[in-house]
Amino acid sequence: MKKKPLILVTNDDGISAPGIRALIAVMKQIGEVVVVAPDSPQSATGHSITINNTLFINKVTMDGDIEQEYSCSGTPVDSVKVAVHEILKCKPDLCVSGINHGSNSSINVIYSGTMSAAVEAGMEGIPAIGFSLSDYDWNADFEPTKTFIKKIALEVLKNGLPEGVILNVNFPKLKESEIKGIKICRQAKAVWEERFDKRTNPQGKDYYWLTGEFINKDNGEDTDEWALAHGYVSIVPVQFDLTAYHAIQQLNNWKLNNT
Repeated sequence: MKKKPLILVTNDDGISAPGIRALIAVMKQIGEVVVVAPDSPQSATGHSITINNTLFINKVTMDGDIEQEYSCSGTPVDSVKVAVHEILKCKPDLCVSGINHGSNSSINVIYSGTMSAAVEAGMEGIPAIGFSLSDYDWNADFEPTKTFIKKIALEVLKNGLPEGVILNVNFPKLKESEIKGIKICRQAKAVWEERFDKRTNPQGKDYYWLTGEFINKDNGEDTDEWALAHGYVSIVPVQFDLTAYHAIQQLNNWKLNNT
């Protein structure tokens, strides 16, 4: 009898978030599931880790079918690190992160705790996928994503991923029957035009609230933003090697070593 794949599930919205519960439900159809996720929301924490505070791991029972489910007092990346080095007896066959409440397309991947957890798994040599739905509502409907999530996860388990590559998967906010399919994309060139809302508290002290507007500056039809806007699931292969290889030759022409 073929052994079931071992699947690590994590997220950045917290272990009780509806998104991760939906993801767990799908992964239970595929393999043996271990859950290690933050005990509270950790959105936009990026790749931060806990080094100046203690970490606490608590075994929880939120799903009676899962023997190993743990909440972590730290970040999404902390959760993956603890899972790999302290909880699991062997490396999982797959790590999935999400389903995030909100899009992680385009430049948002830089800030995303969801994707940073997946990237951390990728750095450990584990095939990893981050899943996000373009709906920030806590009670968002994740049912339309489940068929696609299962299909993508099975393909990764079957085929593996190129070395150093992680998948960033985003879903449009649509009914399953309205989703046209899946597109492999590049990350759109977009920015946040940010501003700070300055306010004053009752004690007279000024404080700031970050706000802004997401601006897509990319007209390409091969981007994640285009795919989502036109009813497709977007998959962007991302990497943790941040080297700008195209710039090396130009920098080598600088007279850096002349005396």
